[in-house]
Order: sequence, then C-alpha cells, then structure tokens
Amino acid sequence: MNRRRFVQGLAATASMTRLRRAAASLTASPDAARSLAERLAHDPLRPQYHLLPTANWMNDPNGPIYWRGQYHMFYQYNPDGAFWGDMHWGHATSPDMIHWQQLPVALAPTPGGPDSAGVFSGTAAVVDGRVQMMYTGVRSVPESEATIRNGSQSLLETQCLAVSEDDSLRHWTKLARPVIATPPAGMQVNGFRDPSPWREGDFWYLVLGSGSEARGGAVLLYRSKDLQHWEFLHVLAERAGSIAVPLSKPDPREVWECPDFFALGTGEAQRHVLIYSTNGRSYWMSGRLSPGTMRFDAEDSGVLDYGSYYAPKTQLDAQGRRILWGWIPETRPLDAYKAAGWAGLMSLPRVLTLGRDGRLRQQVAGAVEQLRRQERTLRAGAPVAQQLAGMPLENFCGELQFRARRTAWTMAWVDDSGQSWLRLESSPAKPHSMMVNATEIPVMGDSGDGLECRIWVDGSSMEILIDGRTAYTLRYYPPGTSAGTLRLRWTGAEGDLQQLSLWQLEPISADRLTRLA
Repeated sequence: MNRRRFVQGLAATASMTRLRRAAASLTASPDAARSLAERLAHDPLRPQYHLLPTANWMNDPNGPIYWRGQYHMFYQYNPDGAFWGDMHWGHATSPDMIHWQQLPVALAPTPGGPDSAGVFSGTAAVVDGRVQMMYTGVRSVPESEATIRNGSQSLLETQCLAVSEDDSLRHWTKLARPVIATPPAGMQVNGFRDPSPWREGDFWYLVLGSGSEARGGAVLLYRSKDLQHWEFLHVLAERAGSIAVPLSKPDPREVWECPDFFALGTGEAQRHVLIYSTNGRSYWMSGRLSPGTMRFDAEDSGVLDYGSYYAPKTQLDAQGRRILWGWIPETRPLDAYKAAGWAGLMSLPRVLTLGRDGRLRQQVAGAVEQLRRQERTLRAGAPVAQQLAGMPLENFCGELQFRARRTAWTMAWVDDSGQSWLRLESSPAKPHSMMVNATEIPVMGDSGDGLECRIWVDGSSMEILIDGRTAYTLRYYPPGTSAGTLRLRWTGAEGDLQQLSLWQLEPISADRLTRLA
C-alpha cells in the first residue's frame, strides 16, 4: 500500500486501540524485547546495509540534512509496532550516509496540539544558525473543517514549525500554533501536507502537496520573510498543466504529496526540478522558473522509480551535491510484516544530476563502495555460464554491475532451489524498453549503445539502475529462516555480455540491528 492510501484509510479509533495493545504486548517486558531483537537479528529478509529503525514501522524520509559534520535523517515512525499509525519522527545520524546510529524519537504528537493525531512529513531549514523543521501536523476536527475525510475520521492538516535546541538535533521546541493554519481561501482540497521550504533572495518559498476533485493533483507555492508568516502565491504545478505527465488516469481523490523543488545544474544548463508522489509512484518535472513571477514552466517529465519506492526527499551533501532518498515500502501482506516486527526501509542515497537533454539522472552515491568486498569479475575467453556458477552472492547482500549489448538476452538471479527472484530481459524488437520480472520499463539512449545495469541486493530488497536514467526498486521475499545464496544465469550470446563485476557488501552491523546512541 502507498502512503496516500494509508492516510485515506486511517483506521477507526477502536481498531487503532486494539493494534496498539497488541504491539504493547510484544514489548511490555524485557524478555519480549529481547525476543524481538533476537528475531530481527536472524531475519534473512531484514536488510543489512540500508537505514531502518531498530524495529517497527518506517515510512517517508523527513528533513534530511548535513549539519555540523553529521548527516541527520528523520523519518515517519510508529513506536507502537510494525504497522502504519501514531506518526512520530524517528532520528538517525551518520558520518557518511551509510553507517547509521539511531537516536531517540525527535518529534512526537502533542496532546491537544495541532499535531495531536500525528506528526506528518516535512523539511529542514537553517535560520540564523539553527535548524528548523516545517512539518504537517494533523488533528481530529468536524468534517466541515477537515482536509482528510475517509468515512471513519475527519482530520485537519496544518503546517507547523519546530526549532532545534542543540546542535545534535535531539531536542526541539514546537511553536504552539500552526504557521499555515488553513488551505487558501475558497480552495477545496483533498489534502494539504508535506511542506518543503527553500531560500531564494530575500524570501523563503515553500511548496505544499495538495489536490482537488476538479483539478486533480497540485503543488501550491507560498512565500515568507521568516518561516512563520506565509502568503499563498499560486499553484506551481498541477495535473491540468500543459506538460504531458506520465500519470495514471485521473483520480478524484488525488494528492500530489511530498513535493520537493530545487535548482539543478549551473549557468544556461540550470533547470528547476519538481518531484512529487501520487497513487503509489514518484515523478519528476524539469524546467525553467521565472524569478520575477515565480512561475514554473515545465519542459520535461518522467518517473523517478518504477518499483516499490515512494515519498522521496532531497538534501545537499557535504560536497553540495543533490542527494535523493526514498521510502522502500513492503509489498507483502500486513499480517506478515506485523508479525516480523519491522516494515519499510530507506533507499540508498542517490546523486541527482541533469543530462544534456534536460532529463534527470541518478546514481547511487559512491560512499556505498566502501562496503565492497570479494570482487569477482568476468574474464574474457572463459565460458560465461561456468564463470557465473563460481560467483555466488551469499546472504542476499551484495552489488552487481554489468554491461550488455541491446540484443536478445536475459539475466536472472536464482536461489539454491532454482527459484528466480529477478529476471531482466532485453529484446532488439523493443530497443527502448526492458522487462524487469513482469514489468516493462523504458530505457533511454541510442539503440546501438550498450546497457549498463547496476543492482544492489540487501535482504528482501533490490535497487536497480539502468544507465543512470531508469530506476526500479524490487521487494522479494524468499522463504526460509536463513539467508541463502543467489546465483546469476545468463541466456544469450556470450559476446553480448561485455563486462560484469560482483561484490559482496559488508553489513553495517553484525546482527542486522542499528542501535540507539
């Protein structure tokens, strides 16, 4: 399920109470906590080098920032169990975006406050040397005042502000009242959430996710001098705009949520990029922003990731590069991940750039390469099948990079039983697409060029990048109680597989647990 459906499908109060009591029973005693930790440490589906909480539910990345020599990641977190609900902000830090340590919860709902029913997603900003977080707070209201109506609950979304009290970003002071309390006058909205501010000239600007039955999804633009007093300017982008967006058919409840807006490139090549998520998929637009009118003229668009990837958020790293993070949700049933004691993980950091064609490019940050061990490389002249048979990937934990011609071939990853968990298929009849399992995805570039595929395997997830232009994140769930072995199988002309390297990757902890600082 995607984030929008979770928000629209908020359970009735009685159901949530039962879930919380069930979760509390799991962690009510030290013995239960030790039992859960033991299960997580030996769960072969639990990733080993991606960021995820010590236990329980994770979704959207929130307010990622490089601050005082450390990377800070905040994220949607349920302290009550491995299911959506009771949204808090989890918090983790890292020196390199790879090795993470969990900190205590950063933001929690305030009883009686504007976020009493949940602390939803938001963004970091630095003002006068202090980190501030803009986020969406939700509280129960009469249906006539609500921005979320789902038949069981009526919730009002307002935009809130919290200010850091220390450089470790562990302690926060919330403003008592929202800084944006209602949608624009006269505007009916399906949703009103996920503020993302940035500084430009003398003003702060902010994009907000929204939508309406009449116009579909939309991103709203605001302006402020101080992050506390905001003026609505206009709709920055919407489904009804002029650019062709590769969206599904219109949905009267559509919301373009988790928007992020930023400049990319320099000089004449600079463009502004808008990313947003809706209906289970994340998208991008690139184009020109008029500094006088703050109107956005989109020139190109695309899909950020064709797989299990949602609600992405960006930040600048220590070198000033634009880094993309995304939530990798579960695709197994609710009962399965609730019983497992964990759900969801954060994607690897991806560096965003623009190609000469103005289209978005993404590559996993080079910092991941420090985890590489046991490199094995395809040698010229020796039979491919024989070489691949001698390249097992142990413990579902590694990285693959290969280059192949755009001819007829398949590359599959199978386990010891012969079950295929990933099948990539190329066909000269479709030079601008590729099959990933049963899904056809586009590939760019000249049909005479080769394809470079990079795949990161970790527990029950695979992140796949093709030529740095097309991304597909896969969830897969092999049975069994221990991490198995994956082996590559190539079907096609041996000469068409031009290069291949495989690495085991070193886990970031010895037992799949990221501990509290």
